[in-house]
Amino acid sequence: MKTQSLLLFLASAAMAGAATLLTIDGSKAVAMASPIHYGLMTEEINFCYDGGLYAELVRNRSFRDDPEAAVHWSEWGSAVISLDAAQPFNEAIPASLRVEAKAAGEGVTNEGYWGIPIHPATQYRASLRVKGGKDFHDTLKVSLVSNDGATVYASATTPALGEEWLAIDLVLETAADAPTTADARLQIELAKPGTCWLGFASLFPPTWNDRPNGLRKDLMQMLVDMKPKFLRFPGGNYLEGDTIETRFKWWETLGPVTERPGHPCPWGYRSSDGMGLMEFLLWCEDMGAEPVLGLYAGYSLKGDFVAPGKDLEPFVQEALDEIEYVMGPPTSKWGARRAKDGHPAPFKMRYVEIGNEDWFDKSGSYDGRFAQFYDAIKKKYPKLKCISSVGSEQPKEKWVKSRKPDVLDEHFYRRAEVFREMAKDYYDGFDRKGPEIFVGEWAAHETPFAPWEPASAKEPATPNMTAAIGDAAFMTNMERNSDIVTMQAYAPLFVNLNGRQWRPDLIGYDAVTAYGSPSYYALRMFSTNFGDEILKAELPADAKVFTSVTRRKEDGKVFVKLVNPELEPQTVTLVMKGFRSLDSTVETEVMAAGMDATNRLDQPVAVIPEVGKWEGVKRKSDYEMPAHSIVVLTFQTR
Repeated sequence: MKTQSLLLFLASAAMAGAATLLTIDGSKAVAMASPIHYGLMTEEINFCYDGGLYAELVRNRSFRDDPEAAVHWSEWGSAVISLDAAQPFNEAIPASLRVEAKAAGEGVTNEGYWGIPIHPATQYRASLRVKGGKDFHDTLKVSLVSNDGATVYASATTPALGEEWLAIDLVLETAADAPTTADARLQIELAKPGTCWLGFASLFPPTWNDRPNGLRKDLMQMLVDMKPKFLRFPGGNYLEGDTIETRFKWWETLGPVTERPGHPCPWGYRSSDGMGLMEFLLWCEDMGAEPVLGLYAGYSLKGDFVAPGKDLEPFVQEALDEIEYVMGPPTSKWGARRAKDGHPAPFKMRYVEIGNEDWFDKSGSYDGRFAQFYDAIKKKYPKLKCISSVGSEQPKEKWVKSRKPDVLDEHFYRRAEVFREMAKDYYDGFDRKGPEIFVGEWAAHETPFAPWEPASAKEPATPNMTAAIGDAAFMTNMERNSDIVTMQAYAPLFVNLNGRQWRPDLIGYDAVTAYGSPSYYALRMFSTNFGDEILKAELPADAKVFTSVTRRKEDGKVFVKLVNPELEPQTVTLVMKGFRSLDSTVETEVMAAGMDATNRLDQPVAVIPEVGKWEGVKRKSDYEMPAHSIVVLTFQTR
């Protein structure tokens, strides 16, 4: 028995150590890869915009988060604050904040989104709409103060107030030795006893490209580093709203932020709509990404729907007007409004999506609604491609049949092991005659339960290495089929760790710190090493590793993606055939870690890729993949 056991052990060790043959043929491309394959999907969830990418630091700046109370605002000293509907600022802000100070130096504070972030040597831009009462024609002191009141990090003083609304802009600058902390608040003090009203209060740190009403710099840097080619916006459930009335009304998100009423977000909090349609478009522009515009199509989350026909016509017109705002000439009605908003040139747009996840509509009306939108859009914009929000992963009875969509949007939230199975051949047999495929939302979860189940709330907000391996494996299949899988985007993109509604999420943050999950780095590795030609790459049927290979025709770089889900190293014998020449030095990017390894706020870079070189490479060479790893090998060929 001992001899037999020894033989079995040696046999299994030999099998574990056997090399996996990967043959890559560079003689010709098997297909052209989509140039916009890697992109981003976004919606307001997990405080992704307010309290996240949108850099506004004041929470409830328009006093509309709660009609009964000035939530997130607090009295300072013995002051008394209340909402005052008798003193509206404008139609968008129907109640102001009344502040009555009993003594000089009293006033009101704002807690921000789980703190106001303080950074050294930083200028903050404060903007107020304020007026005094008959008993107060003095100044206000606006400060950034520690929550215990002991430290003033920056302050500025307003001009004297009158009894009419006054627009005041101030700069608050922290000292070079100020700490980095979120243990701070915004404080507004009256110079003497009296009453004033705040109609609006805003505070911005420095923003990406210094845009007014702009985006948080560290989060934008992480997105730009991924080199996304498109951005799908504004959602997601956020597009539909819980009801028709609370859908994303794009026209109400234009113009000065003081004139935007905001609206309830379906994820349990109110959206300020500071991230409006123009901000989304500028976000695309700042990343060099195309907009993929989601159009409200007559269905909302709680079951409200608009029947096809005459009742749907106003909603179709809303969509046509929105498209005109994005890409119409400045001589058109909505193109002129875009020019007025600061962007005369039309934005380049090739794709619009009609609705979102309309397979949830139990009325069965989506086929008719899609057709009505499709016909109207194609009549005015024949080159625009229309995406169906019901993909082929849904039951056939829910598919659009009366028209042939240009693109199908498919959503996958699956266990990591399911993604590894799908990676083998999921999109390999899809009809190349179309429709195109847009994997508009996908993410692997490492838990046995789904993200929407209650148990998920007890898990970390961002995924670990097990999920990243599943994500990377699935990406190899999408990339191998990127001639038909035109676009793909992980979702959700962001999570404020203090206010989450869903997991797993790609990027986590609080008020001062942000980090990428292992899945973020996996996606970045793939998206930044991607060619325009898909090459034939053959693995044996029983291979334990996954691969995809593309070539950048311009310079001959060949990007070989390898994913090893095993807990042991894997030797891969690479055979490079059909190339005229091959450099002997190969650039490597490797991320390897245990199944539970992950990143978090206090350990933001525990799991990240390491860049190196593989020397002495020949046309046939063995590469040793670390256990549980994701690898990108970049060959220079000719």
